[in-house]
Parts: sequence; structure tokens; C-alpha cells
Amino acid sequence: MTILAQTHLRGPDYFILVSYFALMLGIGAYFYRYMKGMKDYFTGGNRIPWWLSGVSYYMASFSAFAFVNYSAIAYRHGGVALSMYWVTVPAALFSVLFFATRWRRARVVSPVEYLEARYNSAVRQLFAWQGVPVKIIDDALKIVAIGTLLSLGLGLESPKQGMFWSSVIMLAYTFMGGLWAAAVTDFVQFVVLLAAVIIILPLSISHAGGVHAFIQNSPAGFFRLTGGEFTWLYLGSLIFLYTLSWSINWGLVQKFYCVPKERDALKVGWLVVVLNLVTTPVMFLPAMAARHFLPPLADSTWVYPKMCLAILPVGMMGLMLAAMFSATMSMLSSDYNVCASVLTNDIYNRLLRPKAGHRELVLVGRLTTLLVGALSIGVAFLLSSGKDAAMFKNMVTLFSAAVPPVAIPMLWGLVSSRLSSRGALLGFGVGLCAGLGLLVGMAGIPDGESRHLAGFLLEKGRLMIGTIVLERENAIFWLSAAVTLLGVLAGNVLFPQAAGDLERAERFLARIRVPIGQLEQDQVAGTEPGRAAISPFRVTGICTFLIGVLILGILPWAREPIAIGLDAAIGLFLATAGILMFRRSRPPVSPADRKQIAERRA
Repeated sequence: MTILAQTHLRGPDYFILVSYFALMLGIGAYFYRYMKGMKDYFTGGNRIPWWLSGVSYYMASFSAFAFVNYSAIAYRHGGVALSMYWVTVPAALFSVLFFATRWRRARVVSPVEYLEARYNSAVRQLFAWQGVPVKIIDDALKIVAIGTLLSLGLGLESPKQGMFWSSVIMLAYTFMGGLWAAAVTDFVQFVVLLAAVIIILPLSISHAGGVHAFIQNSPAGFFRLTGGEFTWLYLGSLIFLYTLSWSINWGLVQKFYCVPKERDALKVGWLVVVLNLVTTPVMFLPAMAARHFLPPLADSTWVYPKMCLAILPVGMMGLMLAAMFSATMSMLSSDYNVCASVLTNDIYNRLLRPKAGHRELVLVGRLTTLLVGALSIGVAFLLSSGKDAAMFKNMVTLFSAAVPPVAIPMLWGLVSSRLSSRGALLGFGVGLCAGLGLLVGMAGIPDGESRHLAGFLLEKGRLMIGTIVLERENAIFWLSAAVTLLGVLAGNVLFPQAAGDLERAERFLARIRVPIGQLEQDQVAGTEPGRAAISPFRVTGICTFLIGVLILGILPWAREPIAIGLDAAIGLFLATAGILMFRRSRPPVSPADRKQIAERRA
């Protein structure tokens, strides 16, 4: 099939991108005036509705990293990419079933705040100081990924230009509007992303010759859910890693405790389960279809941007790049806000200025947001010289070493009073040392060589235990988790809880068994149900309408009938949905009010 498409961005594409970024900044400016206190800035005053928080959770759970790396896996290995991303479904399911309610009832401003009430201040501070650098490194990898896309899509000389400007824009609206701005922009970005992938899916399959040709002409085994190094054992390890990670990931659990009630937290989790189940094929099937109409790629990490340039009409490439931005900006804005909450609430307010006022804490929150963002950009510049093809495994390896030592004590502390603070500290220390030791040790083995350690055979990229072969990231995860668990159990035996520590832990767990609204602090914090000062339907409705208008505006440049039909249908749908959402934001008028209005007009 002949591909009628652009090889670079044109005027309408740049118009879409500029309009999109202007919209993001406008949202931040809109919410600036509502940030009166630390709870407003970091939890939205516990007034963010469940549907908005659920979409924000979904958008914050992945980035352009997913498009770059999972699409590369889809292009090379086919259906493996779907199963690898579907590990998020059991992870989200575990989180909602066991911890969503507990996170909301913890009544916190930051994700490590409860550790002092459950354990002691030392555990709280250790986990705060450990978590921020890990988040910064992870965010830096995401920034590198978006730079990869921008450098091709915008024709930039260096990925660092795209990395810098996209980070600055995202940082600006998060700085101004806090969690409300992050949540609303996440929703708008979700609309953009969904519109883009819904358009590109049928276009990619059409260019592959249709559904039948796509299936028939694909390599043997291309639709299998495992293959190569990505075995069922690898997927099982990923499920456990994601399950632990998502249950304590700062930017994700924040979505549970920013809503009004615990039943809203449950709705957040179930929405995320459904979205991850449904949208995964929509996002990654196009990269699988690209094998049939793109020339062979030496570097498969370029598959998504090259595919978009090949099949999208003028204007739509701008929308697709905006969608890529959306994924990364959502994750980064959530991470920056929650990291700033830890630095402000758990370090500045707890250690340096316990009596700081609301204005001062909001100011510090904004400054720490800038600090975290600046550090992430700096680390991204350092990492950008590496090979993008290794980014996925670098990310998984980092989390394999860092997640179990943190997740096991944090989650155990939310469900049981029988873990002592010293046991938590010992488990964290030995687990982290084991993970980092194996990471450094395996990385130091030259290619082609192997070494024996405690009866195990080590190579640079894998660990052999008898007939079982574990990839490096899997081996690090399982070893770190096992040593952490053993350290926790040994610490409990060696350092049993004192009577006062046990009483404090049981008091904390008794508190999280009490529904929201039944404690005095709930009344003070304003978490009782009532009319919110901010109407999310108003601003999301306006933004959705504007996105629909933008999509309709690129119709004159669409050449293929399928593209014209999709643009028109999606643009009209979003414009209509935006109008309905805006009307929903207007409070209902009672008959008595109508009578008074009529009398005044008369």
C-alpha cells in the first residue's frame, strides 16, 4: 500500500503542539489561586473526584518510556509486549483489593508520613531520604525517552533540547497548581492520548493490508505472549515486582488518599484495572503492524515515531507527539508533586520548621517542586549519552534492587502491628545491600565470562540456579526480596517490640480501621462530603471542547478517507462531550431560584 505521509512536521503540527502546551500552562495558572495550604497543594484538599484521580493514576503509571520501549518489544517480538504490559492489571488489582482503603484512611499528606505513627521517626526519615533519589533517577529515564521521540519528530539536533523544554513546561504547571493542576492536566492528556491511539490503530492495520493480511503475513509465533528472553518466569517476576511497586509507588498511592472517601479510593483502583486491560492492545498493536510497511529498523526504539511520520496526515503527527508528551508529563508531574510533598512535609515541616504557616509551606512546596524537576533534568542529561535500547532493562533493574527493601516494611506496617521498627530497618538495610551488591557484581563481569558465587553461576546478564535461568533484573529482584524478608524476620526475633512501640502500632492500625468522617481530624481537614470549591467538570469540559475543536481544525490536511472519518468523528465527539461536561459543572437551579430569577428579570 502506498504511504501518503509527511517526513517532517509542518505548520498544522506545530500549531497543535503550541496550542496543547498553552492549554497545559493555562490549567496551571487557573489553579494557582486555589493553593491556600499544604493539603491543597499536595492532596487537593481531599476533594479530587474518583474519576479524575483514577484517570490521573492511569496516566501517571506510564510514560513515553512505554511507547519507546514496549513498542520496540512489540516490533521485534510481537504479542510479548502485550503480556509484559498486562502485568499492570494484577498489580493494580492487588493494590485496590488490599491497600486502597488503608491508604485513604491513613489520612496523610505524603506517602511516608504514616511511618512515624506506625514505626518511629527514624524509619520515616530513612524512607524519605532514600525514596527521593530513586524517584529522580527514574524520572530522568522518562525524560530521556521523551527526548528520543522529540529529536525525530521535531527534527532537533540534540534530544537534550526536547528533554529540556518539555520538562520546563510540565514543571511550570505543576509548580503553579499543585495536585489539582496535575490531575486535571492528566485528564486532558488522557483525552489527547486516547484520541491519538484510536486514530493510529486502524491506520496502521490498514497500511499493513488489513486485519487478515496483518495476521497471515506476520512471522510464526508473532502473536504468542512469551518469547525469547521474555519467558513465563520473567513475566511472573515482573508481576511480583509491579505488585510491590504499585502498592507503595509515591505518585500512584497519592491518587488513593487525595479523594474524599475510601469508597472513592476503591473506584480509583477499579478504573485503573479496566483501563490497563482495555487500552494495552490499542497502544501496542500499531507497532506490531509496523513490521509490514516500514523498512527494517536497525534501532527498534524508533518504531513509534517513524510509524507516525509514515502514516499520519499533517496535523495528526502534532497530536501524536502531544500524546507522547502527555504520557511522560503525567508521570513526571505526579512524581514531582509527591516528591515535593515528602521534602516539604516529612523533612522541612517535620525537622526544620514544625510551626511553619500555610503560606510558607505552599511556597516551600513550590520551591522543592522546582528542585526535584531541576535535578531530574540534570540526571537525564547525564544518562542521555547511553544507549536507549537498554533503557527498559535499566529501569527494571533499578526497581528490582530498590523496591523490595522499601515495599515489604511499608506494606507489612499497613496490615500488621507485629513488625518492629528495628526489624523494618534491618530488613531494609540487608535487602538493599544484597540487591545493589548483585547489581554491581553482575555488571562487573566481562562479556563472555561467568563466575560462581555461593553455588550459583553468574554471568553478566543472568543468574543460573541449576536448570533455572534468571535474567539479571529478575535475579536482583528475587534475591533482594528474599534477603529483605529474612532480615525483617530476623530483626523481629533479635529486636522484639517494646510495649510502647506495640501500643503505638496498634493505635495506628486502629485508626485506619475507622471510616473517613468519623474522626475529629476529618472534620478539621475538611474531608467530609460537601460541595467542592473547585468544579473539575468546568475546566475539564472546556479543555475537552478545545481539543475537539483542534482535531476538527486539521481536517483540511487529512488525505485518506479513513483519516478524515476518524478525525471528524473524534473531534465532534470530544467537542460535544466538553459541552456536556461544562453544563454538568453548573449547579442545578431549584424552582424557587428560577422564580426569583424570573422576578428580577421582570
